[in-house]
Order: sequence, then structure tokens, then C-alpha cells
Amino acid sequence: MTKEKPLTLESDIQYLKGIGPKKATLFYRLGIYKIEDLLYHLPYRYWNLKAIKKIKDCKIGEEATIEGKILLVGERESKTKGNVVEIVITDGSDYLKCVWFNRPDLRNKFQRNQKIVVSGKIDFYKQKEMVNPYYEILDEENNKKIYAGTIIPLYPLTEKLSNWDIRRAIKQALAKTYHLIEEDLPERILQKYSFFTKNEAIKKIHFPEDLKEAERARKRLAYSELFYLELILALNKKKYEELKASPILKTDCELTKKFLASLNFQLTPSQIKVIKEIEDDLKRGKSMTRLLQGDVGSGKTVVALYTSLIAIENGYQVAFMAPTEILAEQHFFNWYKELLKLGVKSALLTSSVNKKEKEKIYLKIRTGEIQLVFGTHALLESEVIFKNLGLVIVDEQHRFGVMQRAKLLLKGNNPHFLVMTATPIPRTLSYILYGDLDISTITEKPPGRGKVITKLISEKARDKLIEKIRKAVLAGHQVYWVCPVIEESEKLSLRAATKVYQEIKNTFPDLKVALIHGRLKSEERMRIMEEFKKGNIQILVTTTVIEVGVDIPNASLMVIEHPERFGLAQLHQLRGRIGRGEKDSYCFLVLPKTDDEKILLRLTYFVKSDDGFYLSEKDLELRGPGEFFGTRQHGLPEFKIADLLKDKDLLLKAKEDAFEIIADDPNLIKFENRHLRENLLKRFGDKVELARVI
Repeated sequence: MTKEKPLTLESDIQYLKGIGPKKATLFYRLGIYKIEDLLYHLPYRYWNLKAIKKIKDCKIGEEATIEGKILLVGERESKTKGNVVEIVITDGSDYLKCVWFNRPDLRNKFQRNQKIVVSGKIDFYKQKEMVNPYYEILDEENNKKIYAGTIIPLYPLTEKLSNWDIRRAIKQALAKTYHLIEEDLPERILQKYSFFTKNEAIKKIHFPEDLKEAERARKRLAYSELFYLELILALNKKKYEELKASPILKTDCELTKKFLASLNFQLTPSQIKVIKEIEDDLKRGKSMTRLLQGDVGSGKTVVALYTSLIAIENGYQVAFMAPTEILAEQHFFNWYKELLKLGVKSALLTSSVNKKEKEKIYLKIRTGEIQLVFGTHALLESEVIFKNLGLVIVDEQHRFGVMQRAKLLLKGNNPHFLVMTATPIPRTLSYILYGDLDISTITEKPPGRGKVITKLISEKARDKLIEKIRKAVLAGHQVYWVCPVIEESEKLSLRAATKVYQEIKNTFPDLKVALIHGRLKSEERMRIMEEFKKGNIQILVTTTVIEVGVDIPNASLMVIEHPERFGLAQLHQLRGRIGRGEKDSYCFLVLPKTDDEKILLRLTYFVKSDDGFYLSEKDLELRGPGEFFGTRQHGLPEFKIADLLKDKDLLLKAKEDAFEIIADDPNLIKFENRHLRENLLKRFGDKVELARVI
């Protein structure tokens, strides 16, 4: 008789008793290949059998858990709903019908007199019923042993794999490998927060005594995820600071004085404070790695240009990278004349620039003739070689990957680095996306600006809206008319920019109306924006190309078609194009009829507030972190356990602890920290090496 091979956390799931190669394929569908994967296949909720209700006490529409005995079992075919399996159960107080649609796998599951627990929403059709409820049959001896207790974990499943299968596999895996689960947190942190050990937390998250214990276990495991992320951010920050010195820049500059004198406004106290923080960075001889954030219209670009002029006066070049051609164009278009007056030569480098012009720009960058280059990913091309790059500015950082950021930084000799973000970042996410950066926040807008009044109107009020627009234009104001798409589509019933443009031209034949969108050539977009800026265009029909970077004080009205198609952050960016003059501005949201509560709630928040930080928090709550940023696009980590909405306090603790450890032991070489280094390599692999460049 061959001796059974001991299981490890790396063992294939098929070697657990009762699984084997065939059943293992079902686990593979869930991403469970080895024992460790199984232990981290966590419950998405729990059944609390203490909360079982009597059928007679259940109200229509509420969620309930019922324990009873099966009285009747039936099956039928429905013309509209296919196969239907039905049972009737009783708990002695009343009767409940349970119905499953298109679940032929349940045909032989139920038998009369079986004990069963069901959970779902109580409906009523001739009698109380549940449709497609979750169920557990209680008569199976093995099943009883597995959930000895009153809390039953419910897992993500796949066809032909039940909760019972997963619970049994996890119980067996824990019995065989519990002692192999290595602790991943320092003893002092376990004691500081009275955390479970890692193996105990994994055991208790699957088999808790009560819901409080389950949540304690979840928080312990969530902390680990957050702690290791913050640890790598702390390492990144420390390593970047320790690289060979960055240029020490003289900050008392003639260029900045002339620049401030040329502005037709005074800097706000908040802008002055942020500039002081940046100047302190530039003078210390270590690399500046700073995030500059502020609400729409708070004057971030002015601060970025001020910083650029310091670098330029000190003999260095500046790379200013934007995520889209349109934004890069707008930055260049808005500032190149002002820069030229100061004697600063700038250029625009995007993929739309023709080959001949690109060659000229490449040469001027190499020779140092171009001092400030605005661009997109085109700045990352190998042909772009700077003579003396001293400052990198990245606008809308979360749209760039870590490697892109690193690639641009490596084009200089350890240049200073400033990130601008047009979207206010919820504090929780800033600790994750920008945990390796110092953060400066502009907290106020320039004085003397009028209010922006936002109104939600229905399609029925369109005629009244047209009349308001007419009066406003006759009074000398300009209008943005924003549409979600360029052209009409058979799939989407949306008012397209091309159609709205024709309608408005017909409605206002005596006014100058223009259309701008992303498909126009760069030169044409710039020409239209120049005409609008001069006041030669009164109504500009547009897509979201004007979302950021446009500053036209006389544009005081905005109409947004189909606001339900935009997130809160994008709506706020669009609205930020108005309200830049002294008079009050108006933003009208034209909403088609809808009963969607989420849409109405989102737009209610938007109408009531013009605070970008408040709206970004609400946007995060409504959409969740993944959708808020687009996890894969923006480099937001995908957490298995941590919930960024629920675990804000936990994240703060993890950040504080991780940065404290790295401040004391930057290379994690102390005996008590060596396992942290090993775990970092295991979790992040070669990404740890990025600490050299980010």
C-alpha cells in the first residue's frame, strides 16, 4: 500500500480526498487550481441560522431564511420560462412554495419529508413563495458535520459544484495544511490590533462562530492586502528619494516674476501655499515626487507652469505629458503665446504631428532649443532625446501605467516629478494610487467668480430652455451644448452632436453655431476653439472634448444632453468649463424620462453640490472602486478581500504602519523584517524592482 503524499499549499486541488481529476475541472472554472487558491475562495455572505423566521411572520418583499420540511415536489414545462421545479415546504406555522426556473439539475434533488433551509425574497402569487432561492438540504450526514454551528458561509459557485462541495473541500484542506500557513505580519502589528494569526483568520472566515468573528477575520486578511500595497509604495518613495541627487534649483527667478505680473489675476493663498511646498522640494537636492490636486478651475495649470519656469530658468527642459491629444493641444494652445512673450520656446508633440514636423521637434529637443514640450505618449518614443530634462509634469496621472511614467522619468538624469490630476481623488484612493507621492491640494478657487447654478430639466421643458438660451446669447453670453456621442446609432437612442448641431442651426439661424469633436483634425479643433475664445462663435455643440483644459470666462451657459450617460466626475469636469467669469453661470441637464433610482440619486448629488471632492466620494460610493477608475486601465489593484469603501480606517492604519517600518528599515534587512521582503517578492514579483524608478 503506497503512502499518501503529504499535501502542501501548492498541491493541486485534485489531490484532496473526494475530488480527483474530473471534479477538479469544476474548481478550475472558479480559478481554484491549488490548495492555497481554495483557502482564499472566500464567502460572499453568510447564512445566520439564528435569524431563521417563521413563514407566518414573513412579510412580502423582505429577505428571509426559512427552515422546514418538504411536503410536495413537482416539475413542469412552461412556454415562457422553460423547465420549472417546485416544492412546497412547511415549518408548522404556514406553507411556502419555492420555484426554480431552468434548473433541470434540481429534478432529483428534492424528496418529500427532507429537511431544508431556503433563503431569498418573499413574493406572493396565490400564496407566499420564493423564486430561485438559495437552499440547503439538512439531512445529509456529512453536511451536518461541516457546518456544526449556526453560521453557514455561501460561496461563488459554478454549475455542478455546490456550497457543500466547497465547504467540505475547505474543511479538509484546513485540516491538512493549517500548520503550513505562514504568518505574514510582524508580531508587533498582531498585538497592536489584537489580530488573529493568518491561519486562524483563514479558518474563522470560513467557519466562524458568529458574524462578528467572521468580520474580524475578514478585517485581519484585508489589512494584510492593504499593508503590503502600502509597503511597496513606501519602498518606492524611499528608493526614489535615495537615487542620485536631483538638480538643486534656484527658485527666486525672473521668469516666474514676469509670469505672475503677466496674469490678469492674483494667485489665491492656496496656490501660494502649494508653490511654497514645490519650491521647498526643488531646493533640497532630492527628487520632487509630488501630486498636485485641486477642484475644477482652482488654478492647477498656473502652478504647473510656474514650476516649469523655475526649471527653465535653471537651464533645464520640461516635459508636460497629457493623456489625450485634445488635452495636450489645449495646454499648448492656451499657453504657447504667453510663454513666447517670456522668451520660452515650447512645442506640441502628438501622434497627429506629421513626420517632417516631428523630425524638426526631435532635433530642437536634442539641442535644447525647445525648453518646454507638451505632448502625449509620443513623448515616450525612443526618438525623443532631451538635452537636459529637469522636470516631468504628468497631467491626469491615473490614466498612465507605472511603466509609462518610469519610461518618461528615465529620459532625464533623475528629473523632478509633478503629477496633476483634474479629477479630485477620494482620499482613500489617493493613498493607493499616489501613496508614493507627497500630496499638495489647492483648496480654493480664484475670488470674484460667479456661482454655477445647476438645474435638472425634462424633455418637456426643452422649448423654455431654448428661450433662455436665446436671451442669454442676445445678452452677450456664449453657450456649450454637450452631447454624449458624435453620430446617431441604431443601438443607442441618444441625441448625437451632429443632429443637435443641425437642430440648433435651424433654431438660431441668425447666430454663429459650430461643432467640435474628437474626429476633427487637430488644426480644425484649434481653429474652432480660437474662434470661440474670441467670441466669434456663440453656441458650441461639442462632445466631451471640452471636458478639461478650456478656460473661456464669457461662456456662462452649458446644456448637457443625456446626463445619465456620464459619471459624476465627468459631469463635474464638463460643468467646470463654465463659471470662470464674474457673472453667475447656468448648467442645464436635459434628462429623458427615467425611473432608475441610481441615475436620479447621482444627478441629485450633482445638482446640489459643486464641490469636486464631495462628488468624487459620492461617485466612488455609487460605482465602487473598479468602475470608478476602470481597474485595469488605471492600475488600481484588484483586492480579493479589502473593500475600499468599508475599510478606509484600515487603510489609514496600514499606510501608517508600512511607512513607519520603511522609515526605520528602508531595505527590510533587519531580522524581524526579512519575511516582509520575502512576502513582497512573492506578492508583487518583479514589480518590486520598479522601486528603482517610481
